[in-house]
Amino acid sequence: MRADGVTVSFGDVTVLDGVDLAVETGELVGLVGPNGAGKTTLLRTINGVLAPDAGDVRLAGDRVTDLSSKAVSRRVATVPQDTQVGFAFTAEQVVEMGRTPHRSRLDWTDDEEPVAAAMERTETLELRERRIDGLSGGERQRVLLARALAQDTPALVLDEPTASLDINHQVRVLETVRDLVDDRRAALAAIHDLDLAARYCDRLLLLYDGRIRASGTPDEVLDDPALEDAFGTRTAVSHNPATGTATVAAVSEESAARDERVHVVGGGPLAARAVGELWRAGFDVTLGVVGEGDVAADTAARLGVDATTAPPFEAPPPAVRADAISTIESADVVVTTGGPGSSVVAPAVAAHDRVVAVGTDDPATVSPSAVPDAIEETLATQQAAGDD
Repeated sequence: MRADGVTVSFGDVTVLDGVDLAVETGELVGLVGPNGAGKTTLLRTINGVLAPDAGDVRLAGDRVTDLSSKAVSRRVATVPQDTQVGFAFTAEQVVEMGRTPHRSRLDWTDDEEPVAAAMERTETLELRERRIDGLSGGERQRVLLARALAQDTPALVLDEPTASLDINHQVRVLETVRDLVDDRRAALAAIHDLDLAARYCDRLLLLYDGRIRASGTPDEVLDDPALEDAFGTRTAVSHNPATGTATVAAVSEESAARDERVHVVGGGPLAARAVGELWRAGFDVTLGVVGEGDVAADTAARLGVDATTAPPFEAPPPAVRADAISTIESADVVVTTGGPGSSVVAPAVAAHDRVVAVGTDDPATVSPSAVPDAIEETLATQQAAGDD
């Protein structure tokens, strides 16, 4: 799929302004951007529903405007954002419609096998006899994905394919699309959830104000300053320790300026989560001692958090240890995760009078997401004691 200089206007309003993009076979490209950015308009132009005012759209090298609607439908299948169907067809009948581009008026070839395979792949076989207007939004979304799979095209266009789904089916749908792409298809998907886009897409395109403002790997696009401009908020990018992919969080301006200094001791996923939560809550965060290359060190670097680091699996030099101890002593609150590096500064942590322990199983600890609230409580208790 390719777009060159595509411009689309509705009356006096220019929705797309000279958009260029290319999606190759074996690629899943995520289209991200705020509501009203023109994502749906771009997808409808790619699949030939809208004709551009300027520029060209090509499928497998041929201009969409030179192809018949049936020829376009044999090259690209669409999963729309709107899941409403005008008539009370059964789910199986809706999926069968995906076979229409491959039939002639006199061709009544048995299409049961590709229809059943598509429904099985999207976990909709149990819905086959149910009326489409009696299904939930998420169920209809999966049926429409099955219809696109039954269409058996080399390219897919998906408009918010996970919007109506619970987290379980969000993951399954995108894994299905990922498998199709890995099986030599091309896919362009508008995805609202940036974390899911980063997890499953090879590249991201940031569409904002009618133009592609950033393009590249998920890490590159989510780190691009244009993302903050597009969504109108500060963002924090780190890496999910479970998936290894980029994760992004919006940060309100109200929570971005606090004077309290919080030092996180330890490394690993717990420390990474604690650093992220504290950064988002607006605390002045520091970290260390932590091994170079540790996930917590990586998170700190991405958020601009000062971290005292040392070579992994080695005792830190005396100067590094002294720097970490000095930071601990000057912190208002210390957060300890028990992770790598904790033992190096254990005496300094024990000597501090405001310590919050992070863990998962011990009832004496708090979860990473609860760290900001625990610190608020610690500071409030200290203030009340001072007032007394």
